[in-house]
Amino acid sequence: MMRGRADGVQKKLLVTSVCVAVIFLGFLLLYYGSFYGSQNHGASALEYGSRSLRKLGSSYLGGDEDADLGSKQDEISTKFWQEGEEDDVIPNSYPVCDDRHSELIPCLDRNLIYQTRLKLDLSLMEHYERHCPQPERRYNCLIPPPPGYKVPIKWPRSRDEVWKSNIPHTHLAHEKSDQNWMVVKGEKIVFPGGGTHFHYGADKYIALLANMLNFSNDNLNNEGRIRTVLDVGCGVASFGAYLLSSDIIAMSLAPNDVHQNQIQFALERGIPAYLGVLGTKRLPYPSRSFELAHCSRCRIDWLQRDGILLLELDRLLRPGGYFAYSSPEAYAQDEEDLRIWREMSALVERMCWKIAVKKNQTVIWVKPLTNDCYMEREPGTQPPLCRSDDDPDAVWGVPMEACITPYSDQTQRAKGSGLVPWPARLTAPPPRLADFGYSNEMFEKDTVIQSSTFSSTCICVCIVLMLSACADTCTHKKMVYDIIDVVQEVWQRRVENYWNLLSPKIKPDTLRNLMDMKANLGSFGAALKSKDVWVMNVVPDDGPNTLKLIYDRGLIGTVHNWCEAFSTYPRTYDLLHAWTVFSDVKNKGCSAEDLLIEMDRMLRPTGFIIIRDKQPMVEFIKKYLPALHWEAVATADPKSDPEQDEDDIVLIIQKKLWLTSESLRDSE
Repeated sequence: MMRGRADGVQKKLLVTSVCVAVIFLGFLLLYYGSFYGSQNHGASALEYGSRSLRKLGSSYLGGDEDADLGSKQDEISTKFWQEGEEDDVIPNSYPVCDDRHSELIPCLDRNLIYQTRLKLDLSLMEHYERHCPQPERRYNCLIPPPPGYKVPIKWPRSRDEVWKSNIPHTHLAHEKSDQNWMVVKGEKIVFPGGGTHFHYGADKYIALLANMLNFSNDNLNNEGRIRTVLDVGCGVASFGAYLLSSDIIAMSLAPNDVHQNQIQFALERGIPAYLGVLGTKRLPYPSRSFELAHCSRCRIDWLQRDGILLLELDRLLRPGGYFAYSSPEAYAQDEEDLRIWREMSALVERMCWKIAVKKNQTVIWVKPLTNDCYMEREPGTQPPLCRSDDDPDAVWGVPMEACITPYSDQTQRAKGSGLVPWPARLTAPPPRLADFGYSNEMFEKDTVIQSSTFSSTCICVCIVLMLSACADTCTHKKMVYDIIDVVQEVWQRRVENYWNLLSPKIKPDTLRNLMDMKANLGSFGAALKSKDVWVMNVVPDDGPNTLKLIYDRGLIGTVHNWCEAFSTYPRTYDLLHAWTVFSDVKNKGCSAEDLLIEMDRMLRPTGFIIIRDKQPMVEFIKKYLPALHWEAVATADPKSDPEQDEDDIVLIIQKKLWLTSESLRDSE
């Protein structure tokens, strides 16, 4: 009886405990679910919601480069939302993401892959490719800086040293200690300029490559003929860093792999870089974009899948372009390396590449100038030529093909790219205007549109330049100009106006990493040639593919869809230029609020945003400034800026430097 009674009591206690636990868990779910989520896409980041909510009431410490972080304290309002006009709900503040996500890259988030159970082939590097969250899973919070974050060291000092607190990862310094990648020295991380293959300095290695190719003065730019370079598996981008002094700009490329923060270090140093991988999708660059591709022990299996990765490099190289390959296969004598070398040599021979020079541990191949070699191959030779209907410049989400991209008829006739040396190519007519049905002669003597209606001969110019004044039908009203000169003159004046508006806030070394979020022909970046900055020119994935014209001008950039997050770490750009980007996003049915949060993620604290858009869109953005901890620096309308379109407004914004009080305590 005693035992039976005790069992009964225990069962009742167990049932009661289970019920209480269920009720408690249900309450928690209701509590957190009622607060977390965006006005546009409901609950998001469910796994980290509670952590974010706990920080909603935390205090923020703001300041500028010269101010003590603890000198200002601004308590966030306890009212998180306010009613706007026309029943819009405008956030009064945003929650702060969990500290663990201070380096979050939404479309390259390993946690997202695990949570959504994506079936990916690791051997093909699919887990390093872009996989973006659905709207309901997007983070609706601000990425916090790491504890102790400081305004980055200015260029050119930043090439050689950065604050350790800004990227608190020292594993590469230990792992690559024998290769001089980076060294920890007190509060800083120092970059001696070494690499896996060039322990004694990238500058000496670059001069060696130039010497191997018999370029004058051991200068790799070859009197301006080599301007754009792709560095695959770039490490911390010291190769690209030391190319800059030769007037060469490199797109330093690496995945977010076991050397996780290499691209973050590159951008913190002020070196052009992009997170990407040679996996299954084409890299987001047009065909014939680079004069030189480089791989220094990049540990890529070039023979896999019928040489598909080497064929992707072939697509990206210009006629007569070089591939510099420094790797054990080029010199080692063990059986495995010899096998790889034989098979790789046979592959590139079938691709019509030839050895330009081979010395010690490096081989440099050169790509043919014309299609002649391809046409002379035996029938059935592998790899085949790509199909005639394949567009080699379609890159956004497009799978790679194991085929050779032949040259266009224009390139075949020109027996090369037709590019003039840098810097003249910046203002010369881009040869690939012909791809838009436009000849050089038409380019030199054609139309710049200055009225709302135009003749049919204007349409090509409208498409290429994305002029906001273009209409569907045209009249005879037109003026004959050299388009590049006129457009560049317009943008030169626009950029001067921007800098006048920014002048109270910036010094000559304030800005280094810039992004033009809708670059068109790259004229914004071209207008900045005299300044010590570089520009990531972004071209929309669904518009005219003007990115190849940007590369033809000697500039660099990428294709992107602004309905998604960009492939970069947080806090990597000093200035974002958004010309009608918000109007475009709205017209596509995407969230302008999501774009604001993404821009905040990319922008460094104390960095700037230039909005150039229609007045209603600018007014919409202004409502979000307090919640984002941004402040309006200046505005300009058509009356004060004659270079503006009639209905364009310019808004200059600065992002405040803030830390959560919790992060500040961690740094003390």
